[in-house]
Amino acid sequence: MEHITTTNITQKMPTAVTLGNFDGLHLGHRSLIRLMKQFAEEEGLKSVVFSFSPHPKLVFGKDEDFALIMSPEEKCFAIEQMGVDAYVEYPFDKEFASMSPEDFANELIFGQMNCKVLVVGENYHFGKNGAGDYALLHRLGEEKGVKVIAVPFVRYQNERVSSSRIRQCLVEKDLEDANCMLTEPYFILGKVAEGKKLGRTIGFPTVNIVAHPLKLFPPNGVYATKTLYRGKYYYGVTNIGKNPTVNGTQKIVETYLFDFNQMIYGETLQIFFYEFLRSEKKFASVEELQQQIAINAEQTKEYFASARYAHWKAEAEK
Repeated sequence: MEHITTTNITQKMPTAVTLGNFDGLHLGHRSLIRLMKQFAEEEGLKSVVFSFSPHPKLVFGKDEDFALIMSPEEKCFAIEQMGVDAYVEYPFDKEFASMSPEDFANELIFGQMNCKVLVVGENYHFGKNGAGDYALLHRLGEEKGVKVIAVPFVRYQNERVSSSRIRQCLVEKDLEDANCMLTEPYFILGKVAEGKKLGRTIGFPTVNIVAHPLKLFPPNGVYATKTLYRGKYYYGVTNIGKNPTVNGTQKIVETYLFDFNQMIYGETLQIFFYEFLRSEKKFASVEELQQQIAINAEQTKEYFASARYAHWKAEAEK
């Protein structure tokens, strides 16, 4: 997949494009990308996902607590898995945000991107003050001979699927609903860092992940997770927090993988989160912590053997 992160976006080959922020790549986002790819295949066009970096909310800073469901690296990774030809992360700043909707559409999308088919959500807004919408794109597209398609909302449990709704589910530890809207479990992609190696001293060796600082984490606590390493999945227990029992002070993502004893510092893992087990707690002793980890490991094994996991297992085997 071609990955463009500069303003040099000129395309010689005609393209099919979908526009948006795509944080989380949820059900709605994926419906846009699937339709765009379908047009690209039918009409012999290059398939392109056009997004922005950094996220506009991070530029304007209106929401101090805003965080990303997917880090930029995770989003690029997931889009590539969807079989897209090119992914554009167009540099976003306040100057760019002041561009008129007409200039954005005519100069960048229909002009430099050589777009022949454009797919957007029915409520998509763009350009200065968000003044541009589907009606404007459709009118401008007709003038340029570009097919512009609006895709309706996707609903889950009778409510519109959105990145903000998924963020709220994650904050509330509602992983089942968040994962259903994401279409695959929420995950953290990162490299293994060398930790304090305390886990191995108490019989539960762990791997520590360094994740993106702008990523949204579920609340501190312990979760049932599944980790992908070199094409193989490993069940495990993941702690997000500061390890208060051993006087930890820095937030870490720490996973105890069942039946795994390799040294993999510097390698990349993808950790999928399925179920919240308990909140972070400071135990009276290391022995008490050991007992609790053993309990959480059994809870995790029970979850992955349960009907609650059956749906995700079936999806993974497709």
